[in-house]
Amino acid sequence: MGSVFPVVMSGGSGTRLWPLSRQANPKQFRALVTDKTMLEETVGRLVGENDHPVEAPIVICGAGHGDLVDSILNGAGHTAQSVVLEPIGRNTAPVAIVAALEVLAKDKDGLVLLLPADHHVIDPAAFRRAVGQAVPIAEQGYLTTFGIKPTHPETGYGYIRAGAPLGEGASKVAAFVEKPNREKAQTYLDDGHYAWNAGIFLYRADRLLEEAQAHIPEIATATTEAWKAARREGNMVHLDTDKFAAVPSESIDYGIMERTSRAAMIGPVDMGWNDVGSWQAVSALSPRDGANVVKGDVVLEGVKNSFVLADGVTVAAIGVEDLIIVATGDAVLVTRADRTQDVKKIVDQLKAKGRSELL
Repeated sequence: MGSVFPVVMSGGSGTRLWPLSRQANPKQFRALVTDKTMLEETVGRLVGENDHPVEAPIVICGAGHGDLVDSILNGAGHTAQSVVLEPIGRNTAPVAIVAALEVLAKDKDGLVLLLPADHHVIDPAAFRRAVGQAVPIAEQGYLTTFGIKPTHPETGYGYIRAGAPLGEGASKVAAFVEKPNREKAQTYLDDGHYAWNAGIFLYRADRLLEEAQAHIPEIATATTEAWKAARREGNMVHLDTDKFAAVPSESIDYGIMERTSRAAMIGPVDMGWNDVGSWQAVSALSPRDGANVVKGDVVLEGVKNSFVLADGVTVAAIGVEDLIIVATGDAVLVTRADRTQDVKKIVDQLKAKGRSELL
């Protein structure tokens, strides 16, 4: 039986949390909900009583973030055994393949625990118990995904429908379901056989590579070539730029999980999970100062039900309510609390206008 190798996906720029989250310093490297960065929280969640040996983490991130990852983890008392640098983003299927290749080189029986760096979990012990439940299922050759117990009819997440049971806390996946409208989400909640898709996976490294070769052979081959040609310096693994640029972009969900006959779900897990995918989510998870959430140098008068964050500047607000206000040294975001999913549209406009200094 192999060890569990956590592989933390730290790519992406977190556009829905603009203007604080930028390409040079995206949300996973920011302290948003607690006083720790989200990467610190993710790696720290792995430390504690585990039912199965868990190795030091491997981190996969953008080419410009390797030193930042090492600095954050070392400052928190953690060490990444490898930091794999992507020269360009190619979504999660190539990341999953790179993770499997990196782990297989260290342990022929190794298990990959693939998880995003930018999620928040209130109950880390429940997360670790779920990992322990997933290990024997993954050892049987299943690609396991973690389903989250839904608490409300959420329209911002994909769902997983549970199928035939496989053992304690585990089942086959009957279907992966796209993000629903509110009416459909309510039917999923009432049904009781649906879970939120957390985008967390546990699988045998060799099994994942077999499934990738079967379902997305072009991506599997191109990714393997980029990994084999990587330049290694200390714990840094620089994927070959030209070869990785030739890898087609695809998600692990579409490329592998929805096509394999070996998809399994752990859960639904009740661990207080949130993907922190909007400023509204950050606000809901943050401690309140009376009627508002305040972060930084903020002065308020007659403000209600609002989130105000000042990063290196002073923000004053008077007589407003139900707003999200985020101010940095070069940009200010003001939005209704129920429109925070549209922040990405602002980022898209800035890209279209060539405003790279604000991205």
